[in-house]
Amino acid sequence: MKFEELKLNDDVLDALYDMHFDECTPVQEKCIPEILEGHDLLGVAQTGTGKTAAYLLPILSKIADGGYPQDAINCVIMSPTRELAQQIDQAMQGFAYYLNGVSSVAVYGGNDGNRYDQEVKSLRLGADVIIATPGRFISHISMGNVDLSKVSFFVLDEADRMLDMGFSEDIMTIAKYLPKSCQTIMFSATMPKKIEDLAKTLLKNPVEVKLAVSKPAEKIKQSAYVCYETQKLGIIKDIFKEEGLKRVIIFCGSKMKVKQVSQALQRKHINCGEMHSDLEQAERDEMMFKFKSGQIDVLVATDILSRGIDIDDIAMVINYDVPHDAEDYVHRIGRTARADKDGVAITLVSEEDMYYFQQIEKFLEKEIVKNPLPQGLGDGPEYKSAGKPRRGSDSAKSRRRKDRETTAHRRKPRRNADNEQQPRQPENQQRKKERQNKQTPIQNDGDNAKQTGGKRGGRQQANGANGNRRRKPEGQQPQAAEKQQRNNNRNRNTVRRNQPRKVESTESKRQQEIPATQKTTNEKGLKKLIRQPLKWLRSLGRKR
Repeated sequence: MKFEELKLNDDVLDALYDMHFDECTPVQEKCIPEILEGHDLLGVAQTGTGKTAAYLLPILSKIADGGYPQDAINCVIMSPTRELAQQIDQAMQGFAYYLNGVSSVAVYGGNDGNRYDQEVKSLRLGADVIIATPGRFISHISMGNVDLSKVSFFVLDEADRMLDMGFSEDIMTIAKYLPKSCQTIMFSATMPKKIEDLAKTLLKNPVEVKLAVSKPAEKIKQSAYVCYETQKLGIIKDIFKEEGLKRVIIFCGSKMKVKQVSQALQRKHINCGEMHSDLEQAERDEMMFKFKSGQIDVLVATDILSRGIDIDDIAMVINYDVPHDAEDYVHRIGRTARADKDGVAITLVSEEDMYYFQQIEKFLEKEIVKNPLPQGLGDGPEYKSAGKPRRGSDSAKSRRRKDRETTAHRRKPRRNADNEQQPRQPENQQRKKERQNKQTPIQNDGDNAKQTGGKRGGRQQANGANGNRRRKPEGQQPQAAEKQQRNNNRNRNTVRRNQPRKVESTESKRQQEIPATQKTTNEKGLKKLIRQPLKWLRSLGRKR
């Protein structure tokens, strides 16, 4: 179906004509008429199918037709990330090019004071369309900068991603300020149970549009390398041996991996940049501009770029780490082969990630081609069915060990590094055990005393058993009474040592040492010191 067949405003159609948009995508064909009729809508479709235009075009068309208050906020669009909010704002400017009376503003965090002042001014004057991230929009509401009493359209873009990021309470808080007559539109790439519950709470008799739930485009050529973790960088370097390979995104599972891979590629003189949450907003904007304009050929990023970011002509997507969710895999490789173009998706599968990659193959209902490793890297692990890694398993331990190795320079060296196999006990426990071994009670059988603890006692027991006990000369033989007394003293010292010591305070000792007469004089002296200022004050009054 062509856009001209839909009941869109003529100025909106002129903008589409200038942008060379003629035919609708399936999601646009089904969603635009329902939104124009005023129905609440729940749209579920894979990424890259034109969901942004599916709700922007009918909303702009209805605002341009009139009937909505001026100098008031008429539409609020919620976005999970700043990058997606900026992209929606750019699409909004293109579609509303010929709409003179329609204004918009993007509201997101990480900006300087000037940007914040512009946001406050636009919100108070009443921009027609507000594109915002939940956290920043909540802060403006709490500061009293926003009036949502006249909002007519409330849109949740990438709703599943917002719930994954923990914005469910913020969304419900914003929804409380909206009028009951507000038309609510929700778009999501997946349909988990929490999205169904949110839809039941916010939407009123919604129209559901479901298209190809999270299946990658058929034009994406998918393949994988089964390798060890240490072979991954070698595979990437072999991929980039091909000259003229540009417009590549490498997804990593953590910020640390992003930095390591980016530095390794830069050492190989590959024109690359990195994108992760540690960057300031200005740095992220600059990096996105360089990548879109072609100044950077390769972008190493976390999943911050996996949702809703529309970058043209992405030739290849490389999964350095296998995502643990099949939906995330689909979103990652969905960055390529957009708008009916071809693309390549390569995944590096290590031993720890075999289970998750097998779950992705089950979700896609097909087996992904396994490429042979490049020459010089050796053999990789055998690809076999694997169980789900448990907490504390070898894979988890290896990850923790690698994290410790990367941060080893920030930690103090261990005291007992030479003897790591033996568990090191606290010093007080060791001393306690040694004391118990030395202080074992002594059994007396007349003149022949048998010690049951320590080296000496063990030797005496052995000699007694063999009948070869050595005796001292009679002149040097201790008397039985003296021996008994010595043993009693030793046992008494042991008991006294094990009993808790009574510690008397210095104050109590001092009180005991002071004689009774001195105590009474001290008390009288204190009373005298207390009464002296009172007498002095009274004397002042008498003199006046």
